[in-house]
Amino acid sequence: MIVVVAPGQGSQTPGFLAPWLEDPAVRDRVGAWSDALGVDLVAHGTVSDAETIKDTALAQPLIVAAGLITAGALLADGRRDLVGGVAGHSVGEFTAAAVAGVLEPTDALTLVAERGRAMADAAAIEPTSMAAVLGGDADEVAAALDARGLVPANHNGGGQTVVAGAADAIADLAANPPAKARVVPLAVAGAFHTRYMGPAVERVAPVAAAAAVQDPTLPIWTNADGSRVDDGRRFVDLMVQQIANPVHWDAVMESFSAAGVTGIIELAPAGALVGLAKRGLRGTPTVAIKTPDDLPAAIELLQAAKTEAEATA
Repeated sequence: MIVVVAPGQGSQTPGFLAPWLEDPAVRDRVGAWSDALGVDLVAHGTVSDAETIKDTALAQPLIVAAGLITAGALLADGRRDLVGGVAGHSVGEFTAAAVAGVLEPTDALTLVAERGRAMADAAAIEPTSMAAVLGGDADEVAAALDARGLVPANHNGGGQTVVAGAADAIADLAANPPAKARVVPLAVAGAFHTRYMGPAVERVAPVAAAAAVQDPTLPIWTNADGSRVDDGRRFVDLMVQQIANPVHWDAVMESFSAAGVTGIIELAPAGALVGLAKRGLRGTPTVAIKTPDDLPAAIELLQAAKTEAEATA
């Protein structure tokens, strides 16, 4: 069983949409989304610099747009039937919701654009940030966080936890990491998935409540606790609450393992989630779709899984 996963914020890099926009049809589609959102996704995905696209209000719709473009190419020509399920990390859940049929693509982008603006405004209330902590003794890491008023925001598995809190505390942790731990500050503009995002939840909730929602037509797993969700409205509600609550990607990967996942394909801007899978789901084949040149390998993985399933049926 092959699952398709969608990355979260911090995976964007300058110009990452450019290879996809060489296709005129894709460029027109992204242009239409830009008009609908009032955000120039074409310009920000091609020529804007790293500091510009670090802005939460821009990064989130950019990442979801890239994931939707990639999914459209990957799952064309009936290949959607070869997918065993989908999941997204943080904002990637909106991509996954669209791929699973919970939200229409334009509705997913409209909702995520409001999410991005609301989270950016919440982050502007006071200086906060996030960092990835890799390795180290769990008790020592926990003590270092407690001493600085920091909290886990993303339980990513594979020995990685993303922590969040006051910007000066994140800087101090990076300068004085726990023994045998490495601390990597992230290209994000706030303490996402923590109490600091409470105002964003209040703002996004009524917008999400008004969105047209369907039950998923593909298996989909939630960041809340890694469980599979069959009710579309509940999935959207969980996505909203996730804004101010930790991401449990470790639990999602445990669910993948329990479901018998045999391969993982990560949508653009890819890399982070297949990296976690290589540590948390050792031996599972992965493909990161960064550019259209990566599509053949992803399609081959899907088709190989179908062939194997038919051979063992």
